This record gives sequence, structure tokens and C-alpha cells, in this order.
Amino acid sequence: MTELLIIKPSSLGDIVQGLQVATSLKAQVSGLRISWVVREIFEPIVRACAAIDQVYVFERNAGAKGFIRLTKELRKTKFDYVFDMQGLLRTGLMTSRTIAEHKVGRSDAREWSGVFYNEKVPLPPDGKRSHALDILLQFCPVLGAKPQLEGTLKFREIDSLDLKFAQGRGGGKPILMFVDSRRAEKCWGGFKQLTELILRDDKQRKVIWAGSNYVHDRGAYPASQFLNLTGNTSLVSLPALIKRAEWVIANDSGPMHLAAALGVRVLAIFGPTDPRLYGPYPLRSPTNVVVQAPVGDLRMLSAKDVYQRFQRARKRFATN
Repeated sequence: MTELLIIKPSSLGDIVQGLQVATSLKAQVSGLRISWVVREIFEPIVRACAAIDQVYVFERNAGAKGFIRLTKELRKTKFDYVFDMQGLLRTGLMTSRTIAEHKVGRSDAREWSGVFYNEKVPLPPDGKRSHALDILLQFCPVLGAKPQLEGTLKFREIDSLDLKFAQGRGGGKPILMFVDSRRAEKCWGGFKQLTELILRDDKQRKVIWAGSNYVHDRGAYPASQFLNLTGNTSLVSLPALIKRAEWVIANDSGPMHLAAALGVRVLAIFGPTDPRLYGPYPLRSPTNVVVQAPVGDLRMLSAKDVYQRFQRARKRFATN
């Protein structure tokens, strides 16, 4: 049995990509047991992932006492490998406190965290211009695995949740929108107008808004066609909700990455960030569609433009 500890406390999108790497490692390396260090707010989704055997919780707001408590817990196990996929000072310090023969980090690690590794993985051929997931996949060869996605990302009890409320008329799959983003500059303001356009075009379709922060819909849409789950979307239910959607429309966000990882059709709306580096993976997949705002300014991207792009994408799948 090979004991691997992955340190990737945040954020949701980065964690999803790390879970994809963990899934690929489990598919390629026999006798591998994977543990994970994660922030408490993201613990549920890591714990639900089928590739993860044990979870250690990093309480970021608990200060030095919380950090010491975590490292004491980590030192109860002797790991064969520690992968610091975050590459920051606090995760480097976590790495330094573990008992492990191989302490591996990123070659692009920041905040002097690189001094705590005895091995660094190289960047992909395109260097820092590589996609974020391709950078994480470079950890795979350390365990003799190929730096590519293998296996299927799975979550425990994903099929046990009763989500009949999400169905449209006749049992059709909904269009799921994540209308918020952790960073304001990534948050597009046209979701309300886009919802109106979609519901006006298809009376049988149901649109669902989801996300951790509440966004008021002002009762503008028919209850039979619309459901607002913003502020009431748990991380445990997130994979199941996404899997039941026909399309996910989202800002550059964690749910967007999760939808792409689960193979659900994604329309990703990008502003200042570069989709070549942070877009839905893989970028060339026909199920991953990217709309980028002119000159990276989301204020210049109209709902009509996004709707037209969405309609073209739907028609392409309808004719295949």
C-alpha cells in the first residue's frame, strides 16, 4: 500500500481539478491510498469523492492553534509521498511538518514554499501558459502514472438524492445556471435577461439558478419553469444537481469546472481571466463552450450575444 497525501485546501475549482488528478492516479496506480488536506468549507465535496480515502480538515480561521492541531494529526501517519498542489507558504509549512520520504511540490510554487520540498515537478511544455489542470497532472509521473486524465470522477451517493423538483415539464432536464462568482470581476450581470430569453423560447424547459450566495429573482419568472436555489445549494448536492442538467451556464467558477469534469455540457462565460489557462477542461471538447467578453470586460457582453451562442451550441447537438 502506497500512502499519498495531497495538500490542496482551496478553492473549489482548484480542488475539483485536483480530484480529477487523484482519480487518474487511482485508475493508474494499484494499491494507492489517498488522503487530502482541505479547508472546512470545501470538506464535503472532497469527502464525497470516491477517489479519496481520508480527509484532514484545515480550519483557516482557527489561527496557529488550528494549524498545530492539523499538523499533529498529520504526523500520526507516515506517508510515502506528499504532493503540495497549492504551492503557498502555509501549504509548504504543512508539507514540512509531515512524516514522508518524498515531499513533492510545484516548480512554480510561490511564497518560498519551494524550500520545503525535496522534489519539484516540471511544468508542461507550454510552461506557465499551460492550463491549470495540465500543470497539476505533472504530479502523476512521480508515481509512474501518465500525466493525463484516466478513470471517471465519481462522488458517493450521487444517485441517492431525490431531485425530481429539478425536472421540467415531461421530465426534461433543466438548464442550470450559476449566476455568481467568488470574485466580482468574474461575475457577469446578464443572467436575468438570459433566463428571460430561454424561458420565452422554450415553454417546456426549466431554468434553475444555483450557488452558495443568494441572488434575488424578484419573482420575475413562472414557478413552473423556474427554481431559485441560490443560497441553498450544498456542496454535497452539487455533483448530483449538475449531473441532472442538460446544460450548465456559469461564470468562471468552481461549479463550471465541476460540470466539465462530470462531462455535462457547459457554456462558460469569461471576462478578464484567460480560458486557455482556466477554461473548462479539455478546451477542445465539444461539450465545453466558452464565451469571452470583448477585451475581457463582462459589462460589454450582452445577454443576446450569449443567448445566440447558446442556441448555436444546442442546435449542433440536436443535429448530431
